[in-house]
Amino acid sequence: MGYIMGKSEGLVEVEEWHGHVTALSVRPESRRIGIAALLMDELEKISDKQKCFFVDLFVRVSNVTAVNMYLSLGYVVYRTVLEYYVGDDNENAYDMRKACARDKDKKSMIPQKDPVWPDAVAP
Repeated sequence: MGYIMGKSEGLVEVEEWHGHVTALSVRPESRRIGIAALLMDELEKISDKQKCFFVDLFVRVSNVTAVNMYLSLGYVVYRTVLEYYVGDDNENAYDMRKACARDKDKKSMIPQKDPVWPDAVAP
């Protein structure tokens, strides 16, 4: 039906300790019935238990369906990463974020005005 893969990464000292969605996939026949939302909710719960400040993910700007789903789950477009996806048609990505309980003021969700290049994105 579907799967999610994620990790915790970043630095606590600068409030960058976070959960990261490495991959989320739901087979086409199983889409639009809430599976992705359930998987994201579980990863968010684990990130809270790990005392993360936020959960982030990268999504193609052209993937409007996914972007809208993440927005409906409470994520914001934090910044645009220029030419994040490399190939025949280099494509920008949105770095989307959702604050965890540890980020009570939701500072991690304040959108950045200027786009960045991939080398500026911390691992």
